[in-house]
Formats: sequence, structure tokens, C-alpha cells
Amino acid sequence: MLIGILAGLTTGALWGLAFVSPRAVAPFSAWDLTLARYVLFGLTSAVLMILPRFRPVMSRRQLVLGFLLGGFGNVGYFLSAAYAVQFAGAVLPLLIIGTSPVVLSLIANLREKAVSWRALLLPFALVLGGILTAHAGMPEPAQSTLGDRTWLGVLAALSAVGIWVVYGLGNSQILRAPDAPDVLGWTGLQGLGAAAGALILIPLLGLPNPEVASDADMQRFTAWVLVTSFLGCWFATLCWMVASNRLPMVLTALLIVAETGFGLLYGLIFEQRLPTTPEAIGIAMQLSGVILAILSFTRRPAAIETIAIGEIAPR
Repeated sequence: MLIGILAGLTTGALWGLAFVSPRAVAPFSAWDLTLARYVLFGLTSAVLMILPRFRPVMSRRQLVLGFLLGGFGNVGYFLSAAYAVQFAGAVLPLLIIGTSPVVLSLIANLREKAVSWRALLLPFALVLGGILTAHAGMPEPAQSTLGDRTWLGVLAALSAVGIWVVYGLGNSQILRAPDAPDVLGWTGLQGLGAAAGALILIPLLGLPNPEVASDADMQRFTAWVLVTSFLGCWFATLCWMVASNRLPMVLTALLIVAETGFGLLYGLIFEQRLPTTPEAIGIAMQLSGVILAILSFTRRPAAIETIAIGEIAPR
């Protein structure tokens, strides 16, 4: 269980890079960075498959599902989140999307019944309260900027939540099946799907011309592409698979709350400032919620053992 918890926290730490990387690559856009890192994610997966250990040896159904989950879960989620911010500003969509781990945990516990609802009540309250508090000080864009398209942003944000839930549940179900694929091959297969799905981003590219982007800009962009593709995509996805394989989904989803905390930390480092009071309190509440969730499971070894024997394929 400890390995699964560490893997889940590592996933959150690496996915948190997405909070700061688009700002760090200017004058390149988030679209440019996303296309580059997903394509490199796929290329990395393809190259690693030269080694038998990394090849996706599985049924045709699993091959198709893994490929589709890779494109749907990565590119579909990114597009929904990006358009949510574009149409509704930064605050409201991030608040909606920030509830994704809690929503996934709720649905997962309805299916798995891994822990009592009473034990989850306080962790859920702390995580949701922390999300609201951490974003309380963020400035809301002027209504004139948003116009009458805010409802489109809300729909896009809800779509992002839906995509994340479907991806998490589908991925977990496959990894806990008796014929569960190996996590290395499963990760690589999703990398191929993400690269294929990223091709739809080509019309949205806004690569700056050489007069705007200096050599230093290009070097910085290349460095961030390498970091976000190898660590933020391939290794983070592998860690997510390990966590999904070893832990009940209700706990795995809550561990991804760490993504928000690490994302804020990276942002503070990038902006070279200390957190505001709402940010500090919000992150402390989220961290407390995650710790309480972990304790609620470690105090119930019998329930975990039942899930591990009945639903998780042996490794």
C-alpha cells in the first residue's frame, strides 16, 4: 500500500507541472507545448517498445481501449479545460475542475464500498473547502471580457470533470481485472493514444516567428517539452497506473489532490513570492484531507486486503 500511496503522490507532483509550464514557455502557447509533449510522449513510448518489457502484450479489446483512453483522457481533458478557461475565465472553471478527484472518489466508493462514508466525510469536506479557500483570492476577469459565453465555459469545465471520471474508472477497472495488462505496456499504449489524439491540436498551433522567439526562448521551450513529456506524461502516467493497480480508486483519486498543492507551489516559485493567506490555508486544508483519507484506509487493513485479493490482479 505504501508503494501505491507514494506513486499517487508522485503523480500529483508531476501533473502539477501543468500549472506553471504554459507560463514558462512564452511566447509559445499552451497549445504548442501540449502538442509537442504529447507527441514526444508517444515517441518515447514507441521507442521503449523496442524492449520486450515495454511492449503491450494484451488482448485486442485491451489494445483498443488503452489507445482510446490515452487520447480521450489526455487530449480530451486538456481541450475541455482550456476552452473552459477561455470562455469563463480562470476562477470558476478551476473551481469546477478542481472537484474532479472528489467526484471520482465519491463514485468509486459507491462502486467499491472500500471505506465507510462517515470516515470520508471530513476528508471530503477539507479537500473541497481547501479548493474553495485557495482560489478565493484569485481575481475574476471582467464580465465584459467573458461576454455571454460563460455558460459555455461551465459546460466545458463539467465536460473536463466527466472525462476525468470516465478515464479514472475505466482505467481502474481494466487494471483490476483478472487479466490486467502489465503497467509498463499499458502506459506505453496510452502514450501512443495521446500522441495520435494530439494531432487534432495542429490547427490551433501559434508558433511564433523567429523575430518574436529568440534562441533562449526556443531552448526554454525545448527544455519544458522534455520535462513535461518524460516526467509529466510518461513517468507520471506510469505512477498513476501503479497507484491505480495497488490502491482502491477512492484513495487513488484523493491522492491526486496533491496536484493542486504542487501546482500552487511551482507557481509561487515561478512568481518568486510567498503564498497569500487564502492560498496557504487552502493548501493546508487539502493536505489535511488527504492525510485523513490515507489514515482512514490504513486503519482498515481487512477492507484493503479484501479489495486487493478480489479485484487487483497479482503482480
